[in-house]
Amino acid sequence: MNLPQRLPASRLLGVIVAILLAMTAVAISSTVVALDSLSNARSRSVDQIEPAGRRVNELNRALLDQETGVRGFVLTSQDDFLAPYLDGQKAETETAASLRELVGDVNGRVSRIEVLARQWRSEYAEPTVSGVEQSGGGAAGDIERGKVLFDQLRAEVSALRGDIGGLARQAREDLDQVAKVVLWLVIGMGVLLVVAIGGLSVLLHRLLVAPLANLAAHTRQVASGDFDHEIDADGPLETVMLGEDVNAMRRRIVQELETLDQKSAELQRSNAELEQFAYVASHDLQEPLRKVASFCQLLQRRYGGQLDERADQYIEFAVDGAKRMQGLINDLLAFSRVGRITRERTMIDLDELVAQVVENFSDRVEETGATITVGELPSVRGEATLLSAVFQNLISNALKFKGPSAPEIAIDAERDGEVWKFSVRDNGIGIEPEYSDRIFVIFQRLHPKDAYPGTGIGLAMCRKIVEYHGGTIWLKTDVDSGTQFEFTLPVAAEDLVEVTA
Repeated sequence: MNLPQRLPASRLLGVIVAILLAMTAVAISSTVVALDSLSNARSRSVDQIEPAGRRVNELNRALLDQETGVRGFVLTSQDDFLAPYLDGQKAETETAASLRELVGDVNGRVSRIEVLARQWRSEYAEPTVSGVEQSGGGAAGDIERGKVLFDQLRAEVSALRGDIGGLARQAREDLDQVAKVVLWLVIGMGVLLVVAIGGLSVLLHRLLVAPLANLAAHTRQVASGDFDHEIDADGPLETVMLGEDVNAMRRRIVQELETLDQKSAELQRSNAELEQFAYVASHDLQEPLRKVASFCQLLQRRYGGQLDERADQYIEFAVDGAKRMQGLINDLLAFSRVGRITRERTMIDLDELVAQVVENFSDRVEETGATITVGELPSVRGEATLLSAVFQNLISNALKFKGPSAPEIAIDAERDGEVWKFSVRDNGIGIEPEYSDRIFVIFQRLHPKDAYPGTGIGLAMCRKIVEYHGGTIWLKTDVDSGTQFEFTLPVAAEDLVEVTA
């Protein structure tokens, strides 16, 4: 990897931008100079030479007016004919000054014309005018001399017109030349721009895009699971540093995976031990409990009434404790199996499932005079045994914690986006809002065990099952009376596809 590739991208871009700015400045400066020259050439042609050509014609007309005025005065001896002569002198002076201001003396011709004009007036025009005024007739000065001088004037004016024409041609040539220079500069700037953009694109591709694409390819290979793949980044300093960071992250992932493998092995060992405990709890512990309960019941039947009242009470406590221990062990085993022993999830018609659960409580419903109303329930994907346990626990609690009147239980469901929201409400004794979280903790009871039967694991089981299926469960605390539990379950993928379609 060479040194320029190790330079920071910001510095590389700074150098490129500086070069482009310098090239642009030179091109713009050259174009500005050329445009200024074009403007000057156009200004000289339009604002100086063309008006100078008109001034030459005006100068020629002023001289002709003087000559015509003198001739008319000689023929008529009337002062009115001297007006063109006098006006022509004034126009001559102004036109000559204007020519000098526009194009200068033009090879000294303007000065020669002024000298010849003064000479013509002094040697011919003025003597002629004086002679006519004195004699009152057609006397005139040296006509031949006047004609020679005026012919020289005409020749100088024609030569001046030719010089102005030459200046005009030169100005047009200069204008054309400058216009060509400007055109070539504009073409050159366009070519330079194209070359600069192309070169910059290639340079950026080699310095930035290609190294980033190479780094992305290496990163994708690591992301696909090849964590042993070393990332070799090139390009500017930032890309190399990014590659090193990704490499460090890859090494950290490898270390974490090794640690995760160790923890996974420990978890598998722990699960095996838990399985062994579950087996012992479900077989070895149950047998002694059954034996204790059986012999206590035998004692109660055989010696009940033969011993004193305290002995009968002790035997009753022993039988009750053994039965409750069996219930706790069974419930704890069921709780531990949720999510650990998985079965294939199938589509479950909750209408049928809840109808079966309600049927299982038929004796208890008849005994309490309860009314259970079940709305239209959807089909969801899950494990039927576990979802049946949710409804069984909630209905059992509604029947157990009944108020003074006959229990009224209502089960409903409604669609809420991508989940179904279920509610199970009753008119029982209710639950205070401050206990809304505590009731879902395992073995947490709000009443003495003598007041209401149970192990205090039912709602904890419901929460674990609902969360295992991707939902949540909670106690609705803003009800006027009774108890209302609500929980959600995801809408089956099949139903989501139908809605989208």
